[in-house]
Amino acid sequence: MPSPLDWIPDDLSHLREESLYREPRNVTALGDGRCEIDGRVLIDFGSNDYLNLATSDALKDAATVAIQKHGLGARASSLVSGRHPEYQTLCRRLTDFEHADDALLFPTGYMANVGTITALVGSEDSVFCDRLNHASLVDGCRLSKAKFRVYPHRDLTVLNRELEKASGVRRKLIVTDGVFSMDGDLAPLPELWEIAHSHNAMLLVDEAHATGVFGKNGRGSVEHFDLEDQPIIRVGTLSKAIGCLGGFVTGSQDLTDYLRNKAGTQVYSTGLPAVICAAASAAVQEISENPAQRKRLQSLSDLLRTVLSAQNIDYAPGSCGPIVPVILDDAEVAVSVSCKLQEAGFFVPAIRPPTVPAGTSRLRITVSTAHAEDDLRSLVSQLRGML
Repeated sequence: MPSPLDWIPDDLSHLREESLYREPRNVTALGDGRCEIDGRVLIDFGSNDYLNLATSDALKDAATVAIQKHGLGARASSLVSGRHPEYQTLCRRLTDFEHADDALLFPTGYMANVGTITALVGSEDSVFCDRLNHASLVDGCRLSKAKFRVYPHRDLTVLNRELEKASGVRRKLIVTDGVFSMDGDLAPLPELWEIAHSHNAMLLVDEAHATGVFGKNGRGSVEHFDLEDQPIIRVGTLSKAIGCLGGFVTGSQDLTDYLRNKAGTQVYSTGLPAVICAAASAAVQEISENPAQRKRLQSLSDLLRTVLSAQNIDYAPGSCGPIVPVILDDAEVAVSVSCKLQEAGFFVPAIRPPTVPAGTSRLRITVSTAHAEDDLRSLVSQLRGML
């Protein structure tokens, strides 16, 4: 008897033919810039743990104390069961760190983006999205039911024109990554803010790959561009440089009070457990007190680009932080080179559509403070022989 799921094997076969099928990996982070994948120890250039905090003693110690004191789960949503002490501590620490009035926590960065966007705009509004924004921003825009306008990457002329067309709508919202996750380039925030201000539009910046990495104090791209005094909605994640799990929004008291009541992914989701909140608090403190790690990360990232250039290996030209993509265009080529690098002792993931546009498959190299300079030089030497 036919099954309504009979179409799935054909679709899976098509993904394999196009080199777009994803195999699960069994990975153990070793905390020294290495990881173990399927029993092999590799130099890890695939992690977003930019400051090597996920396995640090400070975070593990904080988590251990919290789990002994509070147990595991948060039991219910923060609006139902209340905010436990570690949750309150993390909110205060993020508020102080971001120089904001308040902070609101979400279970993931994805849910922070979707919940915030869908709370801010609806069917009477318009939302404007950079073509290379993360999927969580794109999904938030679509789910909001606002008129959805996508502008070419960093093309402010098109954005301005689309905003002019939307002069009669109730609300306008521009959403952008602060650092674009697959290209490693910064959004032109000063210009975006000027455009938003001139059209009375809200501006939301996802700082996922900027928090802990950019800005004098590690507060991200908004701080990097000296825009912290402007009413910009800042979304962050606890799962990258902070080394934990979860998302957050910082801003005015009115903004966070509104989202606490209107963002569905906040209202209807179980809150972050104490063990995560305690570890994240320790990470934010480490970022605040140890700027040397941020400087080391930038130095290593710059070195990688210098060594790639010396070997005539092209990387995405806008890359300016620890994300350094080597564009290989063809998905099959990207997968092949990634596999060869793994055989040579390096984990460098191949990124393919739909994560990136068709024809722009790439190796996404990410640098961590756990890497040694020789790790970078060895990677480039191996890569040079494969291209």
